[in-house]
Amino acid sequence: MAYNRSREQEVLKLPSVRRARLASPRTERDAFWTLLRSGRHPEAEAAARDLVARFPDHHFGWMALGDVLGQTNRSGEALPIFERAASLSPRDPEICRRLGTTLMALGRPDQALESFTKAVKLQPDSSDFHNDVGNALALLSRPAEACASYARAVKIKPDLAEAHNNMGSALNALGRSGEALASCTKALKIRADYPEANLNLGNALRNLDRLEEALGAFVKAAAIRPNFASAYSNMGFVLQELGRLDEAAAAFAKVLEITPKDLGARSSYLFVSHYLDRHSPEVLRNIAEQFGRLSSGRVDRAFTTWRPGASGGALRVGLVSGDLGNHPVGLFLEGLLRAIDPNRVEFLAFPCKPAEDDLTIRLKSCVSVWEPIHHLNDEAAARIIHTSGVDVLLDLSGHTKANRLPLFAWKPAPVQASWLGYFATTGVAEMDYILGDRYVTPAGEANHFTETVWSLPDAYLCFTPPAMAVAVSPLPMLSRGFLTFGSFNNLAKVTDAVVAVWARVLQAVPGSRLMLKTSALGNPAMQDSVRSRFARHGVVADRLLLEPASPRVELLQTYRDIDICLDPFPYPGATTSLEALWMGVPVLSKRGDRFLSHIGETIAHNAGLPEWIADDDDDYVARAVRFASDPSGLARLRSTLRENVLASPLFDSARFARNFEDAIGGMWDHHLKKQLS
Repeated sequence: MAYNRSREQEVLKLPSVRRARLASPRTERDAFWTLLRSGRHPEAEAAARDLVARFPDHHFGWMALGDVLGQTNRSGEALPIFERAASLSPRDPEICRRLGTTLMALGRPDQALESFTKAVKLQPDSSDFHNDVGNALALLSRPAEACASYARAVKIKPDLAEAHNNMGSALNALGRSGEALASCTKALKIRADYPEANLNLGNALRNLDRLEEALGAFVKAAAIRPNFASAYSNMGFVLQELGRLDEAAAAFAKVLEITPKDLGARSSYLFVSHYLDRHSPEVLRNIAEQFGRLSSGRVDRAFTTWRPGASGGALRVGLVSGDLGNHPVGLFLEGLLRAIDPNRVEFLAFPCKPAEDDLTIRLKSCVSVWEPIHHLNDEAAARIIHTSGVDVLLDLSGHTKANRLPLFAWKPAPVQASWLGYFATTGVAEMDYILGDRYVTPAGEANHFTETVWSLPDAYLCFTPPAMAVAVSPLPMLSRGFLTFGSFNNLAKVTDAVVAVWARVLQAVPGSRLMLKTSALGNPAMQDSVRSRFARHGVVADRLLLEPASPRVELLQTYRDIDICLDPFPYPGATTSLEALWMGVPVLSKRGDRFLSHIGETIAHNAGLPEWIADDDDDYVARAVRFASDPSGLARLRSTLRENVLASPLFDSARFARNFEDAIGGMWDHHLKKQLS
């Protein structure tokens, strides 16, 4: 942080300074700031320590030393230095600000907020101090209050670009993306070469589904600051949504080039690699293990003792997830939470995101503890979980966005497992188990995982039936005279290899149509891109029905227009497939060679539809043609499919809950035996 020279001149006039007999000549002070500004940190530190030694009762030397330590990324050392300065001059707002900035760097925004608030009280007309308060509130996931602080900052100083940009970030967090766009635009009018403002502008555009424009903003941010890791990371996310997966992987690889220890970028690279199917499971395991080693390397001292554990009572099972709401994880989890035997399992939830919705409220009612950890660093979050006395801690995110895998390296619970939200190894050595079943985690693929595989007897997941009253319709091809295939999967799953096979299916079934329905198709440019990709394989535009996402009731009703669903590969559907089956629509999947690509297999087997699993591309096309050629068979299947799947392990929450309880109990028993051996 640059020193406020005018403030220094004011301080020199104070009687308290004269009483301190500060004899340091002004040239000595100027020399210190020259050293600091020119990056000559060892010499600046020596000069600051000399000031502290000669004038230990004056705050200036302590401030100078704290500034050097802060600029050399030694915030832990800087904290007691600024605390000493604050004790010597408790009413100096600049010291309060420095103390707050140091606490922010240490991941303690709650304490930083206290310091920044004190600075504002001491100097309420400072736009910078109000901006600081807003930044602390934003990190504490209090975006509405943060906006109010930024508004005060720009009222005092309308051309404070930082506050306009930060306002845009907070408005994005509130879902007010149109207003965020306006705030970021103001920031860029004030300072055109502002990389963070371009970043937040891109985020607002992305939230508004203006993906190409968002990508342009991220590219501009990276052009202004070539090593701006966040710009490349956000580029990767947008490229992934645009289906430009190789470019997305390259963007995440660039982040790792800039910041090799960035765990978030490593997770993102791993995740997008699963779409591409170009790495073997063994290679992906090696990448995941690198993530695990980095996570473990950040742990000073992992927990080695825990509460005694349940003796005949319910086991305390912790859930760590950023998706405890209207998300596939929440949709699969709700039925289990409601069907669990509270005498065997007690759930505690540790949400990693502040946002809540109607499903979040329902999930809250099913757990005994709801302790948000989104605002805590990994160590602090691990300590909260450890103090809660969790017996078995479940990761429900894996390497998906908003995961908190690094906290598992602290070993806050004696038994830790990954389940539901991901489909491959985490690579974290402290993760004991991964939950699967005979289809997704066959015995011959155990070497794909750093964890021990724990197989559930039926399916590894169980879907909560939709609460909406949406009836199954008659087979639409009987009244229309042509067959409609469909896929409501994320467009990123529809790779070029998938398009090539689906195009063969359309060509082999005369007059058939393909309906794609997903959020990215709300963008006309994306629709044009999809049509062009199919056109390269001879499929004309009128064979494609392209629709944007819609509210869930409308989405389910759309299955009334679909005869057969086509599963993408190597990344098949889960939520989409189970919703299709519930609506009486069978799903054609392809056999895979790893957890992810086996998901369609476990769904088909547990639904009693093994014949809907193709062995390879040619078999996929052949089966599609055979099923399409049997409308009476499709009609019979459609009329009974909902009833059949509701009775299957895929929807039977009570049956799944008993299997889950047995698995948790088995893991716990194994832990106890290890302790005794």
